[in-house]
Amino acid sequence: MLKLLVGIKEKSKSGDGNLYEAYGDQNIEDEAQEVQPSSNMDMKSKMQPTLKRKANVEISNYFAPRTTPGSQPSLKSVLSSTQAIHKAKMAIAHWFYDACIPFHATLSPYFQPALDAINAIGPGFKGPSYHELRVNLLGDCKRECCLLVEGYRANWAKSGCTIMADGWTDQRQRTLINFLVYCPTGVVFVKSVDASDVIKDAKTLCGLFSEVVEWVGAEHIVHIVTDNAANYVAAGKLIQEKYDTIFWSPCAAHCLNLLLKDFASMPHVADLATKSSKITVFVYNHMVFLSWMRKREGWKEIVHPGVTRFATTFITLKSIFDHKHDLQALVVDKHFTIHKLSKTTTGKIVSDIVLDQKFWNDYLSIAKLVAPIIRLLRIVDGDEKPSLGYVYEGMQRAKNAIKKMFRNRRALYKPYTYIIKARWDKHLKLNLHAAAYFLNPAFFYDEKFCSKNRVMSATISLLEKRAFCNDLTKGISEMNMYRERQGSFGRESALIVTKTTRPDQWWALFGGSAPILQKLLKKPCYDPIDYESIDHVDFWVTEEQTPPELDIDEIDNFLYHENAIPVGQSSKNNEGDEDLDVVDFQVQSGDGGGSSTNEEAFPNILEFEGINFNEYYDD
Repeated sequence: MLKLLVGIKEKSKSGDGNLYEAYGDQNIEDEAQEVQPSSNMDMKSKMQPTLKRKANVEISNYFAPRTTPGSQPSLKSVLSSTQAIHKAKMAIAHWFYDACIPFHATLSPYFQPALDAINAIGPGFKGPSYHELRVNLLGDCKRECCLLVEGYRANWAKSGCTIMADGWTDQRQRTLINFLVYCPTGVVFVKSVDASDVIKDAKTLCGLFSEVVEWVGAEHIVHIVTDNAANYVAAGKLIQEKYDTIFWSPCAAHCLNLLLKDFASMPHVADLATKSSKITVFVYNHMVFLSWMRKREGWKEIVHPGVTRFATTFITLKSIFDHKHDLQALVVDKHFTIHKLSKTTTGKIVSDIVLDQKFWNDYLSIAKLVAPIIRLLRIVDGDEKPSLGYVYEGMQRAKNAIKKMFRNRRALYKPYTYIIKARWDKHLKLNLHAAAYFLNPAFFYDEKFCSKNRVMSATISLLEKRAFCNDLTKGISEMNMYRERQGSFGRESALIVTKTTRPDQWWALFGGSAPILQKLLKKPCYDPIDYESIDHVDFWVTEEQTPPELDIDEIDNFLYHENAIPVGQSSKNNEGDEDLDVVDFQVQSGDGGGSSTNEEAFPNILEFEGINFNEYYDD
């Protein structure tokens, strides 16, 4: 052993030869077989392909994008100079200005992701060509929409859906009919039919509706909403007769808007609108007075493009009333009195109107008159909550408020209640609204519940439809349980939360003892409807200069193939809905430069800020 160690030491000092030679030939061979360095290399080489095939997971998948508000910026963006950032923004700005792209295009949810995708590729990326955008990429987007709507179909079968149809005339005088499908997940555009060459009678419209019904599936549809034209009303009734599981109703928001138009056509209201128009035209046609008013503290424009859709006459009156003290200050100021325009006939008329206290008192009377109608309009036109269960109660409260305003003097309130009754009986007096009112626990368990025979009869009529109730006896029994607060309805918590919980949510929590009524509630009676989301689509275009229109046949090539009706996505983001509203006078909040006393304060019901459903629970 000692000799072996000495030999190894000498070999290491000499630096030549192999250390294994000190062990002898046999030991070298045996050791070589044990160590096998070449086999290690082979094993390593065999492992190389396995490492290459391993999936690479980017770390960015575990973090929010750098462009997310509040996220940590990348090192590259931090080190970028201010000049480089400004240069990039200027490049985008030049593109916007040159192509006349609207500024609100930057609010699109697809804007920042597009910039991120370009940044991920790096410099040198060439954008899509004109042909790719017009043909290839458009076809790809169409296929995405087709896949999207297939995902909606599952929700249609689960919760039911509503078909919304509306006819309108575009700038080329073509009569178009839009069809959309609504479910709690969102709204989907189905198609737009050019009916210019078609006789738009009830039978023809019924045929068009039937095509959409069959494509969606009659068993999935619980409600059809149309506008209030006579031919659409007749077509809706034919559909209701053809499909016993489908309910039809006109657009509630449209009905209320027509009701307000009837009010606006009354002589004394029209006279107020005419006088208000004279004031606005006089001020805005003479810059010398408009400049003076704009210097007033807290000034806001009288004429202001905004996001209103209805009640334009009364919103205009509201805007004038907000500037009451500004206008009165103008006509008594020497800036106006010494000016030659104040001596003209128009100037004297405007001055007399502004200083007439009866004129402003009439404003307040009209405001109190239309307040309950506009409150109901805000509710049924809102997208936040199901509104069907509030229509019946809202109309009753509107009539009672008007009667109370005139101290129940029949001769005074009858002209207004007659208009309400005419519109209500003609359009909105349906079993669907009465049944939804009955099944709204916030109203049903209230002491002021309207227990008319019609309400009960409407609910029973729905139960008699075999599509919703296979056992009428059991359905009537469940109604008695609901009335007497038996079973799950007898919980104290069920009564406490009636006015703080949505009706559909309340039934999901406490309606276990009445499965038939739960089913009735889930589908037809509380189908969340955006009543007016498609009405008057021609008003959606708010730009003065519109881009050239695509040919209708060219659009059809991308929309229809074989027997399928491809559908696109409608965003459910409520923040983007404002861009679709009609340009009209914006409701001004606050005093607008003319503070008024509490007695003269204009009701806040004309301010479209948010829907408070509790205002229908408390007087």
